[in-house]
Amino acid sequence: MKKAKVVALVILAIFGIVNSYAQEIELGAKAGINISSISGDSSVNTGSLGRLNFGFMAEYHINEKFSFQPELLYSQQGYVFFENTIALDYLNVPLLGKYYVTKGLSLEAGPQIGFLLSADVEGEDVKDAFQSLDYGVTAGLGYKLDNGINFSARYYLGLANINDLPGIDQTSKNGVFQLSVGYFFF
Repeated sequence: MKKAKVVALVILAIFGIVNSYAQEIELGAKAGINISSISGDSSVNTGSLGRLNFGFMAEYHINEKFSFQPELLYSQQGYVFFENTIALDYLNVPLLGKYYVTKGLSLEAGPQIGFLLSADVEGEDVKDAFQSLDYGVTAGLGYKLDNGINFSARYYLGLANINDLPGIDQTSKNGVFQLSVGYFFF
């Protein structure tokens, strides 16, 4: 229940900002691919997993060079452990500061919080084995065309130990490389 309240507050805050500064904000949607893995003590015998991400974004222009871009993304993450696929689905909220190096090309970085929606190993629910909250930092590059189409490449470095198995003192942290394409529709 706490997760739902936090997500609702984040959504309301984003839309509150949008309504207050509608003339300076662009709204859009995006989709892309994730190449995810884990690091830490538990990362021995693990491999990367390719999955999808999609969601919504808003870009608030502070001035010509700087903007703030909050996003609400459904992110399919996970990793391969020996022969098993561990599928972790998150609702992620990156809060990115953007610096435009030149027209269209931006550097982006900021914190991200993620809420675990589901965890699955070969059809079996294992959500109780993982923390319900993930947090970390995101950094990358973006390019926006005049027609609203944009591209981004970024890396998310998880700082939270997502392992929640009782009696096991090993750390597991998310790492996700994302490529995405989006469109600002207004």
